[in-house]
Amino acid sequence: MSGFVEKPEPLQVPGLVHLHTGKVRDLYRNEAGDLVMVASDRISAYDWVLPTEIPDKGRVLTQLSLWWFDRLTDLAPNHVISTDLPDGAPAEWAGRTLICRSLRMTPVECVARGYLTGSGLAEYEQTRTVCGLALPEGLVDGSELPAPIFTPATKAAVGDHDENVSYEEVARQVGAETAALLRRTTLDVYGRARDIARDRGIILADTKFEFGFDAEDRLVLADEVLTPDSSRFWPAASWEPGHAQPSYDKQYVRDWLTSSASGWDRASEQPPPELPGEVVDATRAKYLDAYELLTGTRW
Repeated sequence: MSGFVEKPEPLQVPGLVHLHTGKVRDLYRNEAGDLVMVASDRISAYDWVLPTEIPDKGRVLTQLSLWWFDRLTDLAPNHVISTDLPDGAPAEWAGRTLICRSLRMTPVECVARGYLTGSGLAEYEQTRTVCGLALPEGLVDGSELPAPIFTPATKAAVGDHDENVSYEEVARQVGAETAALLRRTTLDVYGRARDIARDRGIILADTKFEFGFDAEDRLVLADEVLTPDSSRFWPAASWEPGHAQPSYDKQYVRDWLTSSASGWDRASEQPPPELPGEVVDATRAKYLDAYELLTGTRW
């Protein structure tokens, strides 16, 4: 059992119809039929949406996604129509709201990995494969892979865990042509982003993308892109395979939750506790560091 510790009541805005409350984003539809996506300051870990928010997190995710979208348009168009606030929207939505095209979303999370860690490492240690792809012997936590790999996952509902699947399973679900397009585009976008991040002293270890098709059947990049929520960012200067790497993402929260300090048993069905102030502050700082290092601008 997992999900929201306490699911928030969606804000009602005249002219907008609330569609969905996700782990981080609230989704509405406007009168023109476009989607209005609002990034909250909620944070999730281990399939739980935690009871404590991280100030400014939603704005960081939104502004960093927009920065990346601008640098990827020649590889994949994106779903953003406007960043204008809808009429009647509250002031706190400023900087965290996107008006987006409605797409036919593909039913897979498109994950690219350039380094071995996380669920990929766990599978490798058992089978020497990741999503059915054979990898060399001798890799450890944090190892750079011989080449980036496409390791898709099924999309999970809130509270469920995304499951890694093989490329063949993706082809079965969406067809061989679409599967090939998803793999090629995922690796192309990852490669561009990896090089940009590397120039700024950051290793993009892995990331996940969501894609959909527009009315003209073009593959379109959707949701968020290359943020600390959807990616693992490591400082390049301290990279050292063989152990967990320091990171500019929510790994800090995961580590606190599984430490003795939290008093929480991940294997139980009890929800996680509130985050202490110092963990909130340190996590916020990591999100801001990622934004400032990547974009070269102060928050």
